[in-house]
Amino acid sequence: MRDRAGRFSLTARILVVNILPLTLLSGGLFYLDTYRTQLIDERFKLARIEAQITAEALAGATRDRQEALLVQIGREQRMRMRMFDAEGRLWADSFALAEPAFELDDITDDTWNQQWARWLDRFVDTIVSAEAVPDYVEPEAQTVDAWPELVQAREDGLSQVRLYDWRDGTPVITAAAPVGLNGATLLTVRNAVDITESVRAARTALVIAVLGVLGASALLSLYLARTIVTPLQLLARSAQLVRRGRERDVEVPRLPERGDEIGQLARSVSDMTLALRQRIDAVESFAADVAHEIKNPLASLRSAVESLPKVTDADTRRELEQIATHDVRRIDRLVSEISDASRIDAEMSRARRERIDLADLVRAIIGSREHRAENQDHRIELSAHGPGAEVRGVGARLERVVENLLDNAVSFSPPDAPIEVAIENDGNCVSMTVCDSGPGIPEEAREKVFQRFHSVRPPGEDFGNHSGLGLAIARTIAEAHDGSLVAEARPDGASGACLTLRLPVA
Repeated sequence: MRDRAGRFSLTARILVVNILPLTLLSGGLFYLDTYRTQLIDERFKLARIEAQITAEALAGATRDRQEALLVQIGREQRMRMRMFDAEGRLWADSFALAEPAFELDDITDDTWNQQWARWLDRFVDTIVSAEAVPDYVEPEAQTVDAWPELVQAREDGLSQVRLYDWRDGTPVITAAAPVGLNGATLLTVRNAVDITESVRAARTALVIAVLGVLGASALLSLYLARTIVTPLQLLARSAQLVRRGRERDVEVPRLPERGDEIGQLARSVSDMTLALRQRIDAVESFAADVAHEIKNPLASLRSAVESLPKVTDADTRRELEQIATHDVRRIDRLVSEISDASRIDAEMSRARRERIDLADLVRAIIGSREHRAENQDHRIELSAHGPGAEVRGVGARLERVVENLLDNAVSFSPPDAPIEVAIENDGNCVSMTVCDSGPGIPEEAREKVFQRFHSVRPPGEDFGNHSGLGLAIARTIAEAHDGSLVAEARPDGASGACLTLRLPVA
């Protein structure tokens, strides 16, 4: 079912959903045919009763009284009444005795709405497969034999009723009944115009109402479809251009004037496209930085390897071998750091986070570093303030951040200078600040230190021992934990820098 529905446009489906109920409502046109049949059945009963009562009244009356009754009843009931004698000849006709009580319509001068009404009658009769009704035709010979209902009434001695159809579509109901015991018969003819007028008026009103509502529903459906489909088509075209690699030329509409779900979708798609562009830019920039950083040690390594066969001096060869070894290690370190940096986002999106006491984690890392002699005789002073330091995160990654910050502080601190680590909890976030006593970071360079491959090392440190990715990786991990990592001046005004990690309280 969904596959078949998906073949049609959204506009078509909105139109169908709104118009289908109204189309079903138009079925009332065919219900009116049942209503018409019920009315005719009631008139059949009435015609039979009228014929019987009139025949009984005529049976005991004189000829003059019979003629007077035919005229009076015919005028009051708007019928044509005829009496036939025992030999089947017409001897009294209310239309001949007085002015006719009704006149059959001549369709030659019908207006267009009368013609439309007759066409609608024929259409409904065809749809409902209505039984054919014989046309009403006045016989040339006014005898009993010309009227099948009169013949049947004389044979059976019972009243008979017949239905005919006049040329204007109105029913003509005839009733025949025996009069007395001498073989005379009565024929009544009534043109039930009111039945047809009632049904036609109801049909016409229903058709006008349905057509009006259908038109209004179609216009409203098209308006609704336009408000939905047009922005969706615009978003779809923008997405296709982005998919084809032409996203730089595409401005995905945000539809700020719309506060509904379509507006939310537009803004989400726009934000997604912007994030995609930023991710592509970051990947391209990262790839360019990687190529540049690896190219330098490769060039040095290539020069050393190419020079080795040409050098015969042992000291020079040893120096070239050391250069080659150093470059290989540098490339290995770069590749490891680059691989780690490229995996952070993917790993953080899949990793399961747990409650971690940041103070306990830092305390354990400091002890481990002292055991491995990685603090280079620097004393690390840890102070913790507040109700606790629990955060929610990935332990291995937060450990990497702490290690990187301590490595950076150890590198820049003078010999024997202490490194201060302070942990505080202000109720909303847990902050860890690592302060060294080095030269500090100029205010204009405090953001640059977090850029990939940006490395300003202290004097005397061997070149190539750091990749320049440590602080960049640390900030990426902090932001993946919904936190931040910033560089600041020491709060006491002394020489040195402070790196502050802030994470939400668990």
